[in-house]
Amino acid sequence: MFSKGHMRVPRADRGGTLKLVDSYTFLERLYSLIYELLEFRDRAKEEGLELIPLKVSTPLVRYGFISMLKGGVIMDVTNVKQAEVAEDAGAVGVMVLDKLPYDVRASGGVARTADLNVIAEVMNSITIPVSAKCRIGHREEAKLLEEVGVDLVDESEVLTPVDERSHINKWEFRTPFVNGARDLPEALRRIHEGASMIRTKGEPGTGNVAEAVRHMRLVNRDIATLRGYYLSGDVEAVRLYSRESKTPYELALLTAKLGRLPVVNFAAGGIATPADAALMMWLGADGVFVGSGIFKSSDPENRARAIVLATTYYDDPETVVEAQRMVSEKAAMLGIDIRTLRPEQLMQVRGE
Repeated sequence: MFSKGHMRVPRADRGGTLKLVDSYTFLERLYSLIYELLEFRDRAKEEGLELIPLKVSTPLVRYGFISMLKGGVIMDVTNVKQAEVAEDAGAVGVMVLDKLPYDVRASGGVARTADLNVIAEVMNSITIPVSAKCRIGHREEAKLLEEVGVDLVDESEVLTPVDERSHINKWEFRTPFVNGARDLPEALRRIHEGASMIRTKGEPGTGNVAEAVRHMRLVNRDIATLRGYYLSGDVEAVRLYSRESKTPYELALLTAKLGRLPVVNFAAGGIATPADAALMMWLGADGVFVGSGIFKSSDPENRARAIVLATTYYDDPETVVEAQRMVSEKAAMLGIDIRTLRPEQLMQVRGE
């Protein structure tokens, strides 16, 4: 498996993207190497050797973990069977909920974090990272999720907020957080609070990707504006943008320097087809969350595989066509026209 103690990194293909099969082979070798290192560490402890203390959950560790999800799909699930479908399809992670966003919207009432027993069952059944949602501002729900060992906490507008004006101080936690944003100022505010990852909000549970597209374009527009200020040497314009948008100047300046968000940014909200996923990747997303689009369809297994394929090879039209042919429009979830929703039904406006 290893040559002289080292892994051979698989060759990149199609513009630097690893082939899916090569990616899994590489990950299997990486897992084996990690376990070998852990076993070696245990033996060294038994033999009384002095070990360098492990650094747990530093910002570098949190951001590094999230960066490993880039280029992938995280799927909303409500039970073990759906989680296994997601893993078999090639998802890089799952997000456990009590109800899918479409059902949250339909049922009304108060939406809370998922049953901890269900989260534990999912964690014990699959090998990919497991995430879960907490309500905006609900520190104790987030603490519970951290305690049970989820890999990522989503402070989510899909659930009923408890405090729309005060988000959780995510710097208090070891576990990384993801937050939603409709534009760049909102994204930078969430990063300032400690979010390790951002997702464009879209409008969850609708099967309508239009709002996700709009939010991604808003983020891209402001990033391009800040980048232009930076390249022209107009730092005062960056400072003015920061003041007017109520965002930290240092984060606005860092965004201007990088020409992108300082953290990983996934697209979410309304993605229901392989073409939707490819579109969001083309617009600049680092990956996609898919909520109701898969498991509210009548072909979830095929649709899950097809969306993963289209996300991985979004820049290869031939492969995206192949992915789109794997699903039938007749089997897709029944979408909701955003224009038919009343203002109080919009989830995206929660927790600005």
